[in-house]
This record gives sequence, C-alpha cells and structure tokens, in this order.
Amino acid sequence: MTPEELGFKLRHVGVAVPTLGPTTEMLSALFGYKVVSGPFDDPIQKVSVNFLATSGNDTAEIELIAPLTEDSPIKATLAKGGGAAYHLCFETTDLDQALVHAKNNGCLVVTPPAPAVAFDGRRIAWIYTRSRQLFELVEAAV
Repeated sequence: MTPEELGFKLRHVGVAVPTLGPTTEMLSALFGYKVVSGPFDDPIQKVSVNFLATSGNDTAEIELIAPLTEDSPIKATLAKGGGAAYHLCFETTDLDQALVHAKNNGCLVVTPPAPAVAFDGRRIAWIYTRSRQLFELVEAAV
C-alpha cells in the first residue's frame, strides 16, 4: 500500500519528562498550551501522559510522557539528556498494513501492536528507522 492509502496523519510530538506537572505549567505559561486529555496512567506502556494543545484547531498536539514505573522505557530516554522531543506519532487507517509498509521501507518494528489507554484502547506500535528515528503509529478511530 502507498502512504496515501494508509491515511497517515501527524497526531502529536512526544516529549519525555521526569514528571508531568512542571512542563505542563511551563508550556501553559510560555505558549498558552492547555491540557486537552489527561493526565492518566497507562500501565501497559508504563507511562503517565498529558496531551496539550492551544485550541481545537491545532494540527498536532504535544504529548508529555513521564515514567509510571521504575522499569518504564521512558527512563532510558530521560537518562540520555533530560526532557526532549523524541518521537512523532502518525495515525493510520490500517495499522497492520502500515507496519508491513514500514518493514518494506527498512524500518524495525520495536513494539508490536498493543492497546493504549491514551487512545481509548486503539492499538499503537513503535517503529525505528535506519536513520535512527522513533515513530509511533496509532490506529485511526472508526
């Protein structure tokens, strides 16, 4: 399938943070971002998240991700240099075919599809490109 047939759409930029509160407050004061979803814990992904936007018209949101447990994968990201944008999330109309497409384009599937609290149980998957970029893919709402 082509990227157009897979209906890719940028959903959010993921930012690793040690805790949600301080960065949420800073983005609100500095840029006018407000919480539009969250905070909530996702025990499957082992993270706590907030989604922020300035309005309902934002093309993409900012997702703040903090570790929920001591073995949270986000801890490794934070250990590499603190809070930083580390992934882009793209929505797709066909997650399974999007993963086939990614593999055909040299990507490694880091995490196979699993339900995510942040998306009302819709599945997400993680891919890593040859150029060392991490992308999250999420199923579009039906």
